[in-house]
Amino acid sequence: MLTRSILLLGPTGVGKSPLGNQIEKRGIQGKRCLHFDFGHELRSISDFGLTPEGFQENDLSFIRDVLEKGLLLENEHFHIAEKIVHYFLRRNDGREDDMLILNGLPRHVDQAKDMNGIVSVKSLIVLECEPEEVYKRIERNIGRDRTGRIDDSLDMVRRKLEIFKARSVPLINYYANRGCDIFTIQITATSTPETTYDACIAACSA
Repeated sequence: MLTRSILLLGPTGVGKSPLGNQIEKRGIQGKRCLHFDFGHELRSISDFGLTPEGFQENDLSFIRDVLEKGLLLENEHFHIAEKIVHYFLRRNDGREDDMLILNGLPRHVDQAKDMNGIVSVKSLIVLECEPEEVYKRIERNIGRDRTGRIDDSLDMVRRKLEIFKARSVPLINYYANRGCDIFTIQITATSTPETTYDACIAACSA
């Protein structure tokens, strides 16, 4: 049975993690939601060694490179992501009627194709934000989730925005062509997790 999922899609700093936390806390469409924050999972593995069963030392080294250099997991590294997803579901007692909120995975179309064997993405929540607003959000830590981040330098943020535009934006067409619902929410420098959640619920209910 594939896990039913909603994908949060948006550039770095737009508030995906705080929104995912709000959805997990408050639910969506009356369902229990589990927020799978791939970046958080990677940082936990790198910083605290919370590794899934079967992880190898070279897997851990690659994860640290991903975080430090802003890399994406390509096809040959998808086994790492797959282990992390299954570990997350076991750790959180994932059930058949749960909704998995995907954040940070998949990041590109090839990953999405690989993920089709694990999850059934029903809809996308696309958070749109101008680059200037992204920089302001990160500088002010509007989402209250940037403290201690090692990947928020100006150069790294610019690199992530370029990668998002080139590799992640095509996911919208990919999932639209598969019949998924697409909900778009405009994010500004002052959008909070709470207001974004309210906008999300309104968009999904429209």
